[in-house]
Amino acid sequence: MARIDYYNDPDAPAINSVVPSVTVAVRNTAGQLLLIHKVDNDYWALPGGGHDPGESIVDTAVREVREETGIDVRITGLVGTYTDPRHVMKYDDGEVRQQFSLCFHAVPLDESDTPREDGTETKSAKWIEPADVPGLSIHPSMRMRIDHALDDARTEPHLG
Repeated sequence: MARIDYYNDPDAPAINSVVPSVTVAVRNTAGQLLLIHKVDNDYWALPGGGHDPGESIVDTAVREVREETGIDVRITGLVGTYTDPRHVMKYDDGEVRQQFSLCFHAVPLDESDTPREDGTETKSAKWIEPADVPGLSIHPSMRMRIDHALDDARTEPHLG
């Protein structure tokens, strides 16, 4: 399903949906960050997705990383909450969604596992050096989460 992201755009369509979702900043012991190249909007992003009924939000985070990258993780903390109504996502089925995402810190359970794309939502999954992140095509709202996750000086989660 195709997606168009609007950010701080007065011409964005009216929101008709809010879906709890997660993103996960997975870092290995080398300090690399696990990123996916998304099919729906052609941006690089943290792995993540929608919260399903009957699961905890932490279970959602673990499931989404496994589904999108093949990597099993352990959640270690909260990067922040991201609910900015100025970030609107329009899908080709008519849904217009307001951002509502919890972003978590995580570590891989097995450092020898190689990320792989899932073939439907992701066209690539890779460990990326933090120094290489600025050169990637990343939506501004996702870049904020990534910047927060990589900022080792942060002591409190982002609340927004």
